[in-house]
Amino acid sequence: MDGGGPVSAVETPTGVYLGSLTPGTPEWDAARGGLCITATEIAAVVGLSPWMSRFTLWHKKAGLPTPRFEATPEMRWGSRFEDDVEEEFSEQHPEFLVAAAGTFRHRDRPWQRATPDRLLYRLAPDAGPDEVLEIKTSPFGDGWEDGLPVHYRCQLIWQMDTLGLLRARTPLLVLSGLEYREYEVEYDPAEAALLRKEARDFLDSVEAGVRPPIDSAADTYQTIRAQHPGRDDVEVPIAAALADRYEAAGAAQKTAEADRRKAASEVLDAIGGARWAIDPTGRRVAQRTTTGSLTPCKQKASTT
Repeated sequence: MDGGGPVSAVETPTGVYLGSLTPGTPEWDAARGGLCITATEIAAVVGLSPWMSRFTLWHKKAGLPTPRFEATPEMRWGSRFEDDVEEEFSEQHPEFLVAAAGTFRHRDRPWQRATPDRLLYRLAPDAGPDEVLEIKTSPFGDGWEDGLPVHYRCQLIWQMDTLGLLRARTPLLVLSGLEYREYEVEYDPAEAALLRKEARDFLDSVEAGVRPPIDSAADTYQTIRAQHPGRDDVEVPIAAALADRYEAAGAAQKTAEADRRKAASEVLDAIGGARWAIDPTGRRVAQRTTTGSLTPCKQKASTT
């Protein structure tokens, strides 16, 4: 967040500049001014985030225990390469001045916030920013085959809607092979209106204490565990249908794990000492790691 040229005072069509704040710090929390939804949270609100479920975000906003967030190696390396990707973008686009962004809230909706990586100026900083720049990295480019992944699109639409800008650009560095790509997203008023409605309904549910339904996300399970860290030596009756479903799921899991181990053994045997397993269309299905084990490639995210 600290790359780009310094900007002391930023004006955008609908964004109110709150300062150069680091998310999660006391200063960032103090500027929040109550419940809010940020650009990195909006995908979780609509159930499209690969990192956080709607259920977990609800508990976080309600001030209830949630699992400790730990940045993945992909996230940490992405931060380290951010300035390098910005430099490549600047070299390819001399028509832009790339500047630091900071944190903004919407002028009329204080609960709508965004902290873009950078802002792009076509003229001069005193003329106001023209576009948003959001920098990304990916180990292998999985999920980017058909364009910007849907959860990142939500993030960019939210940023543009907060600041009142009409275009966002995303330079991507694919770390394997050091491949550089660029993506553009035009502002979509209907999509932005849908995200705003979902966000407002979500915050209203937090204030009303109406918890979302339990879903299948791994972090939802950890969030439920966090609500009751102790263990009382008592028996609690549950519905017969729930008990049957739990036991059936356990049996199905054992069968699925056995099937997966057998399939993994067959794939390893088929590729021998090669790194990648591909299907007849050329899509990478799995890769052999440096330790000789097999790991699946990420599947394309569904947008339906």
